[in-house]
Amino acid sequence: MDDPGTSTDCIPCQQNEMQSFEQVTAPIVADLKSNLMDPSTFIPPSPLPGPSIAIEFCDRCRWLHRATWLSTELFLTFPPPTLKGITLMPMSADETAGRFRVWLFLHGEQPHLIWDRKVEGGFPELKVLKQRVRDHVQPGKSLGHSDKK
Repeated sequence: MDDPGTSTDCIPCQQNEMQSFEQVTAPIVADLKSNLMDPSTFIPPSPLPGPSIAIEFCDRCRWLHRATWLSTELFLTFPPPTLKGITLMPMSADETAGRFRVWLFLHGEQPHLIWDRKVEGGFPELKVLKQRVRDHVQPGKSLGHSDKK
């Protein structure tokens, strides 16, 4: 029987790998700090295949529940194959404090920033978020009561 204090499934990160990552990203982070409110300077996360969404959120602000709720609602409205995946990306660095961004990835296109909490001045209403996603992935789709004024 394995010792409960150890794990055989995980391989710890090598210290030199983390240093090289920090060395590579340090200039990017420095540039981002000077443009915190300019969406054109935001660097999107790595894309998933096909139409997919990534939700970046500040883990220190405890926004996991909000991110999971939005991902569930988006999957219910745009089930596979319309959306192939939704990734939740908790962030806990100083430069990502207070972040809540929703990115849309479409095949062969630049990522679309669907929502940024700081730029928009708050969290998205579900209706607005669904409409923005729909306008890119299924422009003719009716959202039922979400489309009514």
